[in-house]
Amino acid sequence: MRKVVLGICVLVLLVSASAFATAQEETGWTCPEEFEGQTLRVFNWSTYIAEDTIPNFEDACGVTVDYNIFESNEAMLTIIREGSAEYDIIVPTDYAVEIMIEEGLLREINWENVPNRANVAETFLNPPYDPEGKYSAPYQWGTVAVGYNQELVGEEITSWQQVFDYDGPVAWLDDQRGTMGIALKMLGYDPNTTDENEIAEARDFLMENGGNVVAVAADDGQVMLERGDVDISVEYSGDIFQIIADCECEDYAYVIPEEGALLWMDNLAIPANAPNPELAEVFINYVLDAQVGADISNYTAYGSPNQAAIDEGLIAEELLSNPGIYPSEEAQANLFFVRSVGDAAQTYDQAWSEILTSLGQ
Repeated sequence: MRKVVLGICVLVLLVSASAFATAQEETGWTCPEEFEGQTLRVFNWSTYIAEDTIPNFEDACGVTVDYNIFESNEAMLTIIREGSAEYDIIVPTDYAVEIMIEEGLLREINWENVPNRANVAETFLNPPYDPEGKYSAPYQWGTVAVGYNQELVGEEITSWQQVFDYDGPVAWLDDQRGTMGIALKMLGYDPNTTDENEIAEARDFLMENGGNVVAVAADDGQVMLERGDVDISVEYSGDIFQIIADCECEDYAYVIPEEGALLWMDNLAIPANAPNPELAEVFINYVLDAQVGADISNYTAYGSPNQAAIDEGLIAEELLSNPGIYPSEEAQANLFFVRSVGDAAQTYDQAWSEILTSLGQ
């Protein structure tokens, strides 16, 4: 009996060693040894990680990942505020990071445990929503701009005004601050203004220029575009590039208009009540590995903040050379982050509600 037990133990060790070797070979990343048998609880957006990212991490560290998804920052914030579930890793967008720092909902990251932070492009270190770089690590980034059917539109779109003036069905994204930010920018105002009069002007501008809007889409504008319900869809960059890839055709294009667009950055962060923050830091270090980061960006078709992955040629060339994913310096100069606006958020809420009502949404 003892020989049988010993044989089983040896077999388990061999299988574990084989899995570890496979994961290390595929990623080139080595996990610290003291975490075997532990559990990491992850809360991320849906379809937002490469298919082998989690299995490779589990194999490399000998851990289990409890992986859950959310569909909006607001939904995630509600759960974290209520404490109804505990997670070790969450993936909030820029402005949500700022809110969570203000509310004491995030734990500072011990960067000594995350040496791969050195792989991050300097542009993405100490961002405006986390100016001291204490609470977040960049995960993926992209823009919200214009996807369109080139054949049906019949001209190259270069300006937001073309979208507003288009004589055909258009979908806007149900993104209050991003959409109002574009209106504010076109009016010459700060996209993060807290001035009630400027916000009112942006509201009126969108109401006056929304005559072609048939839907304010809840992150499925790319489906409406692909299905032919609309000719133009204001959407997340990656969503449009995914239908371009699926189509394997030249019907669709994605463009950042000359006036600018919303730049968003999703981040890895550790909730203040995380059960296993040390393993969370190991996971952040893993994701910031050049190969692991490249695999994620190549899968999602979003921008990588990992300069090492870019320098080492690990990002697919067709993605890296696409100005809709990696905009030129000139285009980047016109991009804007959404920032926390404090009590003015209620003014934006009211304005957006009035816009939706005027559009029949």
